[in-house]
Amino acid sequence: MTNRDELDGKKDQVKGKVKQAWGDLTDNERLREEGAADEAAGEVQEGFGKARRKVGEAIEDIGDEIKR
Repeated sequence: MTNRDELDGKKDQVKGKVKQAWGDLTDNERLREEGAADEAAGEVQEGFGKARRKVGEAIEDIGDEIKR
């Protein structure tokens, strides 16, 4: 199941892509750079969320094995 970090990361990636596109349309370099930074931060946050979820799943699997 997707966690909050993964969702927030995806949201930031979309926000960054929109800012970059708007920066391209308006020829605004600052907005393009801000969008690229938002997108990169979103990728990092999503990756962190995925890693956290996988660790949690591994711990649950270990717990299930111990119960058997």
